Amino acid sequence: MEILLQQIINGLVLGSMYALVALGYTMVYGIINLINFAHGEVLMVGALTSWAIITTMQESLPWMPGWVILIIALIISCVVAAALNFTIEKVAYRPLRNSPKLAPLITAIGMSILLQTLAMIIFKPNYKPYPTLLPAVPFQVGGAVITATQIMILGLTAVSLAVLMYLVNYTKLGRAMRATAENPRVAALMGVKPDVVISATFVIGAVLATIAGVMYASNYGTVQHTMGFLPGLKAFTAAVFGGIGNLAGAVVGGILLGLIESIGSGYIGALTGGVLGSHYSDIFAFIVLIIMLTLRPSGLLGERVADRA
Repeated sequence: MEILLQQIINGLVLGSMYALVALGYTMVYGIINLINFAHGEVLMVGALTSWAIITTMQESLPWMPGWVILIIALIISCVVAAALNFTIEKVAYRPLRNSPKLAPLITAIGMSILLQTLAMIIFKPNYKPYPTLLPAVPFQVGGAVITATQIMILGLTAVSLAVLMYLVNYTKLGRAMRATAENPRVAALMGVKPDVVISATFVIGAVLATIAGVMYASNYGTVQHTMGFLPGLKAFTAAVFGGIGNLAGAVVGGILLGLIESIGSGYIGALTGGVLGSHYSDIFAFIVLIIMLTLRPSGLLGERVADRA
């Protein structure tokens, strides 16, 4: 029972990060029917930027509390990642918006490789220890343990999701996003500017990915130029699992995927004495993807975005 509770906590933490990244995938797909495979690299850029800011501030301002440094680094990283994703959309995707679907897909893969290479050149290819800014003393919860960093991850995810749902459902920008997703040409006739809405969607997705990247780095204690590839791929799996184009589906898919991965690897590790668990944790995401595409291609919650007229 203690193993199950511990793996549920780990799964919720992992699933929260997948959910935030999956929201970026599903928002972009819902509006312009594009899978932005460079989204994981935006997560990586946000995490590496926060690492650079944190290490610089710790050296120059050693008296500043860790949580203040973390907040400042998170805000600056969000701005940098948002500017990057805005530029990617304007330079790489917008000129191909009316091209065959394969062209922007190949461009997204190329952009992913380009960002990885540039990050390797700028930040060097070695793994970098991510500073621990919050208390490391774990809390006991019914025989399981949870750290202050994991509590922060769960809380920050809940706040981010609440803000996003309010933005999409109750603001002028949210109405414009829903109208553009339904039919961009009709939305333009009603006074909506589709280009502005699409750019805003990429910016919001970048902010969510950066929050996930900083949380991922804080939880695992390391950053590197390839760190965004696998979480990005799993978040895409989560988006498909929940129903790509559906915000609630991205959240449900991310959390369920995190739980499946953690519980599966935890029990395999327990059965094999800790030998195989971590080595096989990644396969669960792709097993889920294969099963979902076979049995229910539209995902758990289906597809809410209407076909274009």
